[in-house]
Amino acid sequence: MKSKLPECPVATTVSLIGSKWKLLILRNLSSRPWRFNELQKSLEGISQKVLTASLRELESDGIIYRKDYHTNPPKVEYGLSDMGEKLQDLLTVMADFGNYYKNAL
Repeated sequence: MKSKLPECPVATTVSLIGSKWKLLILRNLSSRPWRFNELQKSLEGISQKVLTASLRELESDGIIYRKDYHTNPPKVEYGLSDMGEKLQDLLTVMADFGNYYKNAL
């Protein structure tokens, strides 16, 4: 996996979390673990296919975890892994800049 990452550290970060949906998923998961349907309802316009793919990629990259409670009906939660927690400062800076930019217009 690491051999396929870009040499530039900024490009590496963008390759891991750079899509619109991944950033919004991470924003939500920064507050608490979420269930799939909760995430889908909170992310207006995301398809089930894209949400599933994004969650799988984030899990594969070690950014989030998936906890299956093995119940009937099925209960699965997604949350930030220790690696994902390291993104909190970045998400805060992005939110701060977004607010700054909107207020500067």
